[in-house]
Amino acid sequence: MNPLWPSFWAQIPDDDRPALREILTELLATGVLFGESGREREIYLTARKYEPQLADYLAALNLNLVPDPDRPLLQARPIPGECGLTARFTKDETLVVLTLWRIYDDARMERPAETVISSANDLYGRLKLYFEHIEPPANTHLERILSKLRSKRLIRFQKDDEHFGESRIEILPTLVRAIPFGRAEEWAQAAGLFQQTAATEDDDDANSESEAQP
Repeated sequence: MNPLWPSFWAQIPDDDRPALREILTELLATGVLFGESGREREIYLTARKYEPQLADYLAALNLNLVPDPDRPLLQARPIPGECGLTARFTKDETLVVLTLWRIYDDARMERPAETVISSANDLYGRLKLYFEHIEPPANTHLERILSKLRSKRLIRFQKDDEHFGESRIEILPTLVRAIPFGRAEEWAQAAGLFQQTAATEDDDDANSESEAQP
């Protein structure tokens, strides 16, 4: 027996243990486990086999193991206010995440069973619509934000090298669960508060720059 293997999982066969190590590594690193094809599918099926054991393990870290009802994925979702592993976003990242959440919610209200696809142009337009008093990130900064969200498994992002505005963004259900609003009214309240806070910070920055000038 591997001396580093937990004693409370001693009943798990040796053949399944490498897969469980991969599963926990992926869930703790990215917060999500996909199971659509190939090796990912094999790992995902092993995770479903040991879902109760994984849920108990993650509960000690204040993480809920949440299966998606519509597609093969598992998410380790932090309990709000309890988990020290909750993702932190900058102001611009929060702006983008809130906008993507609204795009996803609107699309799912119209077509509940379909994958939600957007573009960088659509995202930029929604940013201007929802947060009219905040300057959206420039393309290069927006690309960095989208790449970070992709690394966190919140979206799939395919950059169009010739026309960035046509870059493809697939919004995954993991993003919606990362900031779980119960209804659109809760999103609107959070977005309004964020816009007010961001505007205040921008005013403070402008005043500080003015005072610093000779």
